[in-house]
Amino acid sequence: MTEHVYKKIELTGSSTMSIQDAIENAVSKAAETITNMRWLEVIETRGHIENGKVAHWQVTIKIGCALIE
Repeated sequence: MTEHVYKKIELTGSSTMSIQDAIENAVSKAAETITNMRWLEVIETRGHIENGKVAHWQVTIKIGCALIE
């Protein structure tokens, strides 16, 4: 098996729909400029409450990007 070296970046995605959407928003935006993304790690989840309901989600993730020779 080939050995890999990874660089980690931290991002926060947001969504009014769900935690999953917040994560996917962060990953898809990162994919516009970052290559070789391999994995993600959820670091923190927050929500904003309005009128007794969750109105907005924020999810902080770390993405591992493989450094390719």
